[in-house]
Amino acid sequence: MFNFTGERPSNLGVKDGKLAACPGTPNCVNSQSEDAKSKIEPLPGVAIAEIKKVVEGMEKTTIIEETDSYLYAEFKSNLMGFVDDVEFYLDPEANVVQVRSASRLGKSDAGVNRKRVEEIRSKLK
Repeated sequence: MFNFTGERPSNLGVKDGKLAACPGTPNCVNSQSEDAKSKIEPLPGVAIAEIKKVVEGMEKTTIIEETDSYLYAEFKSNLMGFVDDVEFYLDPEANVVQVRSASRLGKSDAGVNRKRVEEIRSKLK
C-alpha cells in the first residue's frame, strides 16, 4: 500500500519534566498541554512496563525507546502507512503518566490520537 511515514521528530523526549508541546494542529494530544483542544488527562501512575505490555499488544506498533520512566512508540496506520509518535513519561511529582500522541504528517487525524490514548487508558484499569 502507501507509506507516509515522514521524518522522525527531533524534539521528542522529556526536557525539564515536559513532553514536547503539540504543534497547534488538531492531530495531537498532550496531557501537559494548556490548550483545551489538545489537552487530554494523564494516565494513572503505573509502571512504564505495564504501559509497554498494552502498547505491544496493539497493531502495527514499534517500541523505539524505553527507560524506567519513559516510553516512545510509533504506531503505523493500516491503509496509508501514516505514523504517529506516542510518548509516555512517568511523572514522579504528580504520580501520573504524562502522555503525548501526535501524527507526523497532515493536519487532521479524525480523532485517532485521542482514541488511542483512551484505549490504552481503558486497558490499564
